[in-house]
Amino acid sequence: MSNTKDKVLSGLFWKFGERITAQVVTFVVSLVLARKLATADYGLVSLVMVFITFANALVVNGFGTSLIQKKDADNKDFSTVLWFQIITASCLYALLFATAPLIASFFGEGYELLSPVLRVLGLRIPLTAINNVQQAFVAKKMIFKKFFFSTIIGTTVSAVVGIWMVYAGCGVWAIVGQYLTNTVMDTLILGLTIHFKPALILSKTRLKTLFSYGWKILVASLISEVYNELRTLIIGKKYSKNDLAFFDQGKKIPQLIVVNINTSIENVLFPAIASVQNNPVDVKNIMRRAIRTSIYILCPLMFGLAAVGEPLVKLILTDKWLPCVPFLRIFCLAYCLEPIQTDNLQAIKAVGRSDIILKLEVIKKGSGLLILLASMNFGVNAIAYSMLLTTILAATVNTFPNRNLIHYSYRELFIDMAPGLALSAVMAGLVYAIGFLPIPLIPLIAIQVVFGGLFYIGVSFLLKLEPFVYLKNTGFDFLKGMLRKKGKQDET
Repeated sequence: MSNTKDKVLSGLFWKFGERITAQVVTFVVSLVLARKLATADYGLVSLVMVFITFANALVVNGFGTSLIQKKDADNKDFSTVLWFQIITASCLYALLFATAPLIASFFGEGYELLSPVLRVLGLRIPLTAINNVQQAFVAKKMIFKKFFFSTIIGTTVSAVVGIWMVYAGCGVWAIVGQYLTNTVMDTLILGLTIHFKPALILSKTRLKTLFSYGWKILVASLISEVYNELRTLIIGKKYSKNDLAFFDQGKKIPQLIVVNINTSIENVLFPAIASVQNNPVDVKNIMRRAIRTSIYILCPLMFGLAAVGEPLVKLILTDKWLPCVPFLRIFCLAYCLEPIQTDNLQAIKAVGRSDIILKLEVIKKGSGLLILLASMNFGVNAIAYSMLLTTILAATVNTFPNRNLIHYSYRELFIDMAPGLALSAVMAGLVYAIGFLPIPLIPLIAIQVVFGGLFYIGVSFLLKLEPFVYLKNTGFDFLKGMLRKKGKQDET
């Protein structure tokens, strides 16, 4: 268990570092693009990404998870999945290329650029197929340090490309260039840094074995992706590109924080749980620790972002993006529950119960679809609130199977959530109240952020909240371990 803990801590360190550094760069670039480009350009790209996301879900979801979950996965397994995904992705891209004009005509006037943008940005599909296997290899070996460097290089190069293109007057193609360059560089650098040498093997037997576990994850992921992107399709068709841009931008800012924290925990948590999958007590302990830690970190960020949303949008995106603020606040509330969903699902997947994952998706997305259809005619705000409601429902449903699988009750979940959730709510209320002071914009935001951070950390210290104590001790232990390791290297 100690060895697993060390690997989890090291993995989280490099994964958090990779995500935070990459997203700082990405965030700066997105600010430049958002200020220089029309809101409608963002709406167009958001719509294009729906179809690419669908294709990626068909290609990569399921097999990567199977490779990590399979205890004795070898080079033959990885090579088989790689070539199968490349072939599948190439076929899907060809289909997308051929149908792009039909998709553009479906959305009608104002979407003429959708066809060429879709054809160019769709090149990400076969690249993602390769990158997915690379990431599974990294996760299986828990060598997240390799992933750190590939992502940083890819993000930096794509940032330069995106900013250069926007100042060159390329319009919407600046976003396309940034996205595509990022995927190309991530895949290329990761391929050069990890010791994965695929063989020319496509084993039907291995594919069948992996598919027996992965197909349920694939179908569950596909249902989830279709459902999640359905809102974008409805807004794009029923409302305007500007409405879609404000909705998407309101989601993007909190998503930058949540997805990166959540993805970091998810990528490290799944292989960690999979390594102890035969011991329900260890699975439960790892998962509870992940939930306590992620809620304690995530909730103050989301509540605080909601509290400073309006002045922050004014400062970094300009007044033209103010209509995205209500969506930003709704998404902040919804994303607070994301760790509960993710961590519970990782535990279920790691113990090999992919059948439960599929059942849960059918229940959640079936209920969510009814809520979405009931709200779609009442405006984009109503669609956003329907997402918040379905997120609450999903968190409740995802927790249910673990009551029996690892004996994790709703009462224990509430105990794990309560410290971070309650303190975050108090902190956000005080930060929001500060916003009414007659202070210039930049000093106001600075005061709100500094006060919020000091209040949250200070109260955590005074009350000796368990997640705070754990993070503090873990941080010190990790630093001591790094220093000891460096000392030994210097001696040799």
